[in-house]
Amino acid sequence: MKDEGLIARIENIIDRDPRYKLEAYLFLIKAVEYTMERLERHGHVTGRELLEGIRELAKKRFGPMARMVFESWGVNATDDFGEVVFNLVEAGILGKTEQDSKDDFRGVYDFADVFEKQYDWDIGNSSK
Repeated sequence: MKDEGLIARIENIIDRDPRYKLEAYLFLIKAVEYTMERLERHGHVTGRELLEGIRELAKKRFGPMARMVFESWGVNATDDFGEVVFNLVEAGILGKTEQDSKDDFRGVYDFADVFEKQYDWDIGNSSK
């Protein structure tokens, strides 16, 4: 999915909304794919399901550095992932239902808690 056409479309988003780096968008798209695979579903995932997939994938890829990586991309809270999602929806890269809202992403979990304080407790149990 990481083709030049997709990257060009995301760069157009960034021109309009420079808060988030390209890597945030690419990671989020990968997290959608990861979440659908984890749920054994193709199609729509809810904001909460996606945030759980983001949490798991970030722990696998970045370990306890996940929060720092996200912050370097301009993503400081789950709310920011909602903004990224809806930028992708507006660009026609992702879809949404009538029930989907940015509020689905608001304050769902604290990055310091899930990526640092809880890191040692559940990373070893992640077999997915």
